[in-house]
Amino acid sequence: MDFALPEEHRLLRQTVARFTREYLLPLEKDVIRREAERGLTDLPLIDPEVEETLNQKAKAIGLYGIDVPEEYGGQNMGMLAKAVVIEELKTSITPYILPPDSPNLFMLKETCRGDQIKKYFIPYANGDKKSAIAITEPGAGSDPAGMKTRAEYKNGKWVLNGQKIFISHARRADFIVVMAVTDPAKGSRGGITAFLVDKDTPGMTIPSVFNTIGEHAPYGVFFDNVQLSDDQVLGDVGNGFGPMQNRLGVRRLEIACRALGYARRCLEMMIPQANERITFGKPLADRQSVQWWIADSFQEMEMVRLITWRLACKIDQGETNWRRDAAMVKLQGSEMIGRVVDRAMQMFGGMGMTKDLPLEYISRASRVWRVYEGASEIQRWFIARDLLRNGLPSD
Repeated sequence: MDFALPEEHRLLRQTVARFTREYLLPLEKDVIRREAERGLTDLPLIDPEVEETLNQKAKAIGLYGIDVPEEYGGQNMGMLAKAVVIEELKTSITPYILPPDSPNLFMLKETCRGDQIKKYFIPYANGDKKSAIAITEPGAGSDPAGMKTRAEYKNGKWVLNGQKIFISHARRADFIVVMAVTDPAKGSRGGITAFLVDKDTPGMTIPSVFNTIGEHAPYGVFFDNVQLSDDQVLGDVGNGFGPMQNRLGVRRLEIACRALGYARRCLEMMIPQANERITFGKPLADRQSVQWWIADSFQEMEMVRLITWRLACKIDQGETNWRRDAAMVKLQGSEMIGRVVDRAMQMFGGMGMTKDLPLEYISRASRVWRVYEGASEIQRWFIARDLLRNGLPSD
């Protein structure tokens, strides 16, 4: 078993590290200011013109379409490459994501058929269109099988009614993948279907933004007799739950990678602080509690990286049964960063609480990861249920 990154991945990591250092780190003060001033609005934390400039710079140095299939103009480097890229990007708090966003790309690649490939998948893969996915509902957060949004087939059209909440990017999306119940009797076992809903479709409204902790500003989305044609069914009728779960698995892997990037940033700040800060005549590095903060943070980060890279390799090798692994990496990554940033803030004392350093931003931005895309309690429940049903893995 080889634990070393392939040479092309090491070179990719170096390229992304330069991109982050040259273009993302200089934006951090502005990101902190915009987030503080946003208040109860949905002001983006990166100015759209600046984001477009970042996209063009990323394209120019070969960072675009890392996991897009080659036949659609991408590099098809796989999930391990994407994991390396995300960790490097998240050593900065600037909330920049290389388009296209991987989870929706993964789902669209798996389910788009016929004209949908040209209308939705290719423009999304090329970065010409933006997407969102609408799963969560007021009574169905971590339990998507409990969703109530309905799509009924009437007079040759699918009629969509219901409400979604906490939908990221909804107002800026060119289309939204909407999950809806098409057969209540079957539920998640053949009764949930995915639909492609274009922006400005009559009956779809996005009236509210939820002002949540940190950088997220998701939306409420309502569907009032939205009429959809058969060619807006994504995948097969009734079989939307499986691809949706795989899509959630990719996002859970990404959360672990983001946590790793933030944790590295914290450690990069903690080590020099410990060596240089003198209290009561001695450097912090001589204090056993500080030594343990650093040792524990590094070990926890390394353990999360190993299971995350292992999952990425499984996906790249074509394995399909990795939902338990996705639950593990999301759980461990989201909880690890909470401990690491808390230690870093404690080490920096009063300055760690200020907006002059990125630590308080990291603390708030990462706290949501223990809730969204499946709360920690749900991940533990799923892991335990899988083991109790199937026993310990043999390999």
